[in-house]
Amino acid sequence: MGEEAHFYGNAEVYWRDVPPTVDGMLGGYGSISNIDLNGSKAFLKKLIGEGEGKTGTMCALDCGAGIGRITKRLLLPLFQTVDLVDVTQEFLDQARTYLGEESKRVGHYFCTGLQDFVPEPGRYDVIWIQWVIGHLTDEHLVKFLERCQGALRPGGIVVIKDNVAYEGVVPDDVDSSVCRDLQIVRSLVAKAGLRIVHQEQQMDFPKEIYQVHTLALR
Repeated sequence: MGEEAHFYGNAEVYWRDVPPTVDGMLGGYGSISNIDLNGSKAFLKKLIGEGEGKTGTMCALDCGAGIGRITKRLLLPLFQTVDLVDVTQEFLDQARTYLGEESKRVGHYFCTGLQDFVPEPGRYDVIWIQWVIGHLTDEHLVKFLERCQGALRPGGIVVIKDNVAYEGVVPDDVDSSVCRDLQIVRSLVAKAGLRIVHQEQQMDFPKEIYQVHTLALR
């Protein structure tokens, strides 16, 4: 196996052993879920709805969706239909239960890594990518963002919300991921032909974790 195959294979093994709970999805930081979701909702509400430069609310895609934490509390309350994609089948199976009655508004559950995922062209108003870009190589991240651009409806946006390193690229051997600094993320976004239309730092997270930034792209 090559280095890239190890990178992806080790991540899949790691997530297979993670319990399908909110705490599991957040690496033991389940207590920050409400702060995270409230920040995301405030961010997204500036970008959706009626008016110039706003995007619609027909369909959203939750990338690295896990058990549907973000789908349940952020996306389903705002969008008519939501699709989920995750590399771990057990998480997607649990999502059907976790989402409860609202799961009937889920369009598709896709079980695949984002490096291999091809979203349907022209389907989504918002593609939400949270805490998962570190599981993609630079090349695969650029290619995935290019595919996302093609999957947007007119006026649609791609949102990345993720940890940001202070400088350079910091590898995490535990879950087989990397954390990039903001300048590197911006350069990869530009390479994919997207531009940042809005950006915020998530506030009120514990001081010991990485800064988290949210970027809206189109």
